[in-house]
Amino acid sequence: MILPPEDRRLSPHTGWTRAHWEATADHMLAAVNRHWSPRCARIDLPGEPSRYGPISDGLEGFARTFLLAGFRVAGGGDPTILERYAWGLAAGTDPHSPEAWPRPAELGQAKVEAASIALVLQLTKPWLWDQLEDGVRQRIVDWLATVIGQPYPPINWVWFRIVVESFLREVGGPWSKDDVEHDLALHASFRRANGWLSDGEERAFDHYTGWALHLYPLLWTHLFDVPEDLCPQETRRTWTDDLTRYLDDAVALLGADGSPLMQGRSLTYRFAAAAPFWVAAITGTPGPEPGLLRRAASGVLRHFVDHGALEADGVLRLGWHGSWPPIRQAYSGPGSPYWAAKGMLGLALKADHPVWTDIERPLPVETHDFTRVVTAPGWLVSARRADGIVTTVNHGTDHALPGDRRTDSPLYAKLGYSTATMPAVTDNEVVLLDSAGAASHRAGFETVFTEELPGGVVAGASRGPVRWVDTSADNEPDHGSGRAGDIVEGPDVLVVSVVRSGVEIRIVRVDGETDARLRLSGWPVAADTRPRAESTEEEVVVSGARLRSSLSALRGFDQAGVHTGTGTSPLGKYVTTPWLATTGPTTRGEVFAAAVRLDRGQSSLTNPLLSQHGNEIALRWSDGLDTRITLPDP
Repeated sequence: MILPPEDRRLSPHTGWTRAHWEATADHMLAAVNRHWSPRCARIDLPGEPSRYGPISDGLEGFARTFLLAGFRVAGGGDPTILERYAWGLAAGTDPHSPEAWPRPAELGQAKVEAASIALVLQLTKPWLWDQLEDGVRQRIVDWLATVIGQPYPPINWVWFRIVVESFLREVGGPWSKDDVEHDLALHASFRRANGWLSDGEERAFDHYTGWALHLYPLLWTHLFDVPEDLCPQETRRTWTDDLTRYLDDAVALLGADGSPLMQGRSLTYRFAAAAPFWVAAITGTPGPEPGLLRRAASGVLRHFVDHGALEADGVLRLGWHGSWPPIRQAYSGPGSPYWAAKGMLGLALKADHPVWTDIERPLPVETHDFTRVVTAPGWLVSARRADGIVTTVNHGTDHALPGDRRTDSPLYAKLGYSTATMPAVTDNEVVLLDSAGAASHRAGFETVFTEELPGGVVAGASRGPVRWVDTSADNEPDHGSGRAGDIVEGPDVLVVSVVRSGVEIRIVRVDGETDARLRLSGWPVAADTRPRAESTEEEVVVSGARLRSSLSALRGFDQAGVHTGTGTSPLGKYVTTPWLATTGPTTRGEVFAAAVRLDRGQSSLTNPLLSQHGNEIALRWSDGLDTRITLPDP
């Protein structure tokens, strides 16, 4: 891919302008040309098929690249790039065609792709829909209309039906007001504090909040002629206010290198994480200035382009940076990664829009050190300008409900996620180890509190009964939740985190009798050469790939070590994680504590002194700041 020269006057932080976005989009579209099916109803990309089969995967390749082509044309690109998509629409919706698509009434994945098709048809009406023959338009309507009255999962999928039926309504096709009202009511039930939305009733907070649950409502009211009785002005204002509040957190969760937080399912969608920034620009949502929106979005896209997300042949394969097949989930196929096109929505804006012409503004992590509480997902966020890394300590997200008895989902239930580390096998856990060495699970925990304290300190706590789960009989598809099985009950475990300037003081209390040992693990370091590890009985430090992870025992631990695995991260061949443990069983009510760090070797804050008086924990930091935490009663 040949990119234009950087423009450090207009874009002092990334060097990227609209011309870089256009070149990337055109390269991506050109790269899939060799994979069109004969009648252009599918884009059959190389790779292992999803559980839905290659025909569904080919539809997915068509619909998701159609998004990118549509954005490009709507923003002033050459309309001829839609020509093959027009042929594909004619063949795919013809039930007698050898390339006929499965209908949304027949296949769940088709419900997803129908929404992308309807969205782009609405966005590009003058160039595509208005140019189609009447018979083709009718067949498209007939194919889309099979969504009416169909069951949809009560998650972000509700918007797929709203978008399709809204397009049908605008072109004179059938639609169901009852369907739309039902789905809008479900969306309203997903709303949580400060502009966040959960992907369903569970505590499922991830990138779907931005690239789905904020994207579709605002685009819906912006692109479609939505009647007032379906969506009153008050609801529209609520959605706008929600996006404004969410964006305040979203820009703070980006690393200085443009990396999004590596947390949650569907990470193979990569730069789709930029979508909410473009939605704000397109809809005029108040919040970050246009230059900050572009800096955030360009940072995300450039991060992945610079790290090889587009392969030598230009194809976006399953993975994070480059290809990494283990990132796949049950619904992932070769066309799945192209939902990344959502993150290129800004190309639908004309070149003279302020988001393209204003000077880039720095991200929060580029201007100052900060901590903050993000209430809905229960995250304690910390960022240091010197490192450019953003970390979250998690006391509220597990893709479960309180009392859930499944295993922990590694993409949701770990205690920590960051912009520099990918969740591995044993990182960021507080677990009890039974006599066979099996680790306990904490999903279904209760969030006790999250709060901001004086001196730039944030704190949070969670607790609940842990358990051991035998999942050998669970062969259900992986959609992000933990797995079920026979359970051995364990005691209640309380975990408290106090975070300041990138340092987490992790406090643990086991509130029950057990013969199990306690193990606490820190941040994983991934590198193509084995990371260096240095340890004593009370401290372990792991270094590699310009990253340092350390654990220091402050109370109760008497054993330290590392776990090194291979092939468990897209960030490097080797993954090394530090851990602390007890050599014997824990005592009921005993308090353990450790300092947990992730940095680039530049941390100047030394570990605080910790003292305990009953349920009162006092921390004296090296600069004299005192922090006090009251543990809840057992």
